Amino acid sequence: MIQVKAALWPILYIHKIICICPASEGSLAMSLTEKAWSPYIAGVVIGLLQIPAFILIETALGASSSYVTIGGLLASWADPSAVTIDYIAKHIAATGKNWWQVALVVGIGIGAFISMKLSGARRQPISPIWARALGSPSPARRYAVAFLAGFIMLVGARIADGCTSGHGLSGTAQLAVGSMVAVAAMFAGGIATAMLVLRRI
Repeated sequence: MIQVKAALWPILYIHKIICICPASEGSLAMSLTEKAWSPYIAGVVIGLLQIPAFILIETALGASSSYVTIGGLLASWADPSAVTIDYIAKHIAATGKNWWQVALVVGIGIGAFISMKLSGARRQPISPIWARALGSPSPARRYAVAFLAGFIMLVGARIADGCTSGHGLSGTAQLAVGSMVAVAAMFAGGIATAMLVLRRI
């Protein structure tokens, strides 16, 4: 019972600062109808979510392993012998850690859609910045680049055994040296890529 109470207090605190009604000026409360939230408050909210995760299912925030879980599950359906591979077997096991990450990624998509509906936020399918960077407003080119870049990032996350969530949020919160090195590499790679891809702007 004590563990459950300790896990629930961050959720109750989060409930206090997030509301559906418009937030008053100068208030720390964030409204679900706002088009953007303060990155500082949102960061605190995300950080607090680690507490119930650690207490209830003994794992932290992460996202990239969810792709291994789903990919491994699909592979095992196509070829049952895939479960003999330790890496796949470990990630498709019916554990809280594996399916918590799947639920988190699905929830991010659902939450983004709900936020868009409540706030009325709209954006162009192809950002003008990307159109200039790619030299074309072609949706096909934009989606191809996004897919390829996402695939490369996912491969990198699995090699590093964690993504910006696993290393950047959870690992650094635990003062893991490997996570700090990984985050530094992520920033360096992001800056280098931005300078290379966005040089046309």
